[in-house]
Amino acid sequence: MKIIKNNKIDESVYIETLENGMKIIVVPKKNTKKKYVIWATKFGSIDNNFIEPKTGKEIKVPDGVAHYLEHKMFENENGIDSLYKMMALGLDANAYTTNDHTAFLFAGTDNFYEGLDELMNYVQSPYFTDQNVEKERGIIGQEIGRYDDEPDWKLYVNTMDCLYTNNPIKLDIAGTVESISKITKEILYSCYNTFYHPSNMVMCISGDFEPEKIIEEVKKRIKTKEKNEEIKRIYPKEQKGINKKQKEANMGINMPMFMIGYKDELEQCDDVVKKDLAIQIILNSLLGKTSKIYQELYNDGLLQTSLDISYEYSKTYAHVLIAGESTDPKKVYEKIEQTLKKENVSEEDFERSKKKIYGDIVTEYNDVEEIGRMYLSDAIKDINSMDYIDKIDEIDIEYVNEILNKLFKENESVLSIVR
Repeated sequence: MKIIKNNKIDESVYIETLENGMKIIVVPKKNTKKKYVIWATKFGSIDNNFIEPKTGKEIKVPDGVAHYLEHKMFENENGIDSLYKMMALGLDANAYTTNDHTAFLFAGTDNFYEGLDELMNYVQSPYFTDQNVEKERGIIGQEIGRYDDEPDWKLYVNTMDCLYTNNPIKLDIAGTVESISKITKEILYSCYNTFYHPSNMVMCISGDFEPEKIIEEVKKRIKTKEKNEEIKRIYPKEQKGINKKQKEANMGINMPMFMIGYKDELEQCDDVVKKDLAIQIILNSLLGKTSKIYQELYNDGLLQTSLDISYEYSKTYAHVLIAGESTDPKKVYEKIEQTLKKENVSEEDFERSKKKIYGDIVTEYNDVEEIGRMYLSDAIKDINSMDYIDKIDEIDIEYVNEILNKLFKENESVLSIVR
């Protein structure tokens, strides 16, 4: 077992990789009543083309399979839905699918080991039939329709379409009504057998646990002991630069919404954690609530709330997103563009933003659910979350402004608007 201690924040993380390749991460929190576990497979909406490890055959599956598979995992041969069974235990259980992973989780104060039994049983015991796969089609079709009616989702999807030409991040996570009509139980089993092997999975646990004991409890419940061959994913080659400059949509909303995107070339980066922190400092310094441009836009009535700013990245994509609501999205876009292309981060803003971001990271350790989600998300990218605490001290203002000049001043931006 690998133990990483950080004396600055008085936190420790325990990491063990089992013989079958599965990684278990435990962050103990003494004297907390709530317990949290999240178990994920590195299988998301972008993984629709791969080589099947056992046969060596190339497989191309319909869009939306990862999400469809997530829905079907709760169904058991005895007809009992595991989600309802866990809720009956008083546990807050859920699941979700993203671009690069699918996760199953629960939180609670009591009946933890009963919940762990159920979680590790249903995730390792798929039950697909022609009938139950067909039954789910209408349910997911309705979910796709609801997403299509969500202005936030439309804004995001259109931004991805502007930023990327071929990257499958452009695809809707749930697929389309047409694509899910092609999903069969055979396709679900093929994807399950490929991606739901322990060697492609990560489990994060946080709460008042003895790390060695909880890891032994997990080991008892693992059914597959052998390691699998490496999964070969096939992704289309993405072109340099953006796909299109702007995209607009009209929906039933009171205030226009906008999202500005900057595409990042991630393969040029040697240290993604350090770069992520630098981008957070840049965005907070130049566009945060205390920034000059935000105050100007707010005073002019162009912004009513703070900007939603983020840096999203994985092994196959990376981009900065800046979103908000405005009576004149194009004017806001022009002013933000000018700021990011002409301004540098000052020493004063650098120090202030660095302290704020450090405080935000430390605050996440106060809640077991935040800890679990943070460590899981980073583990999917092969990052240890503790690195963020250590590396923030390595960042200086010269590095921050170097990233600012490369990412925001050399790359073309895109604009998505929902009116």
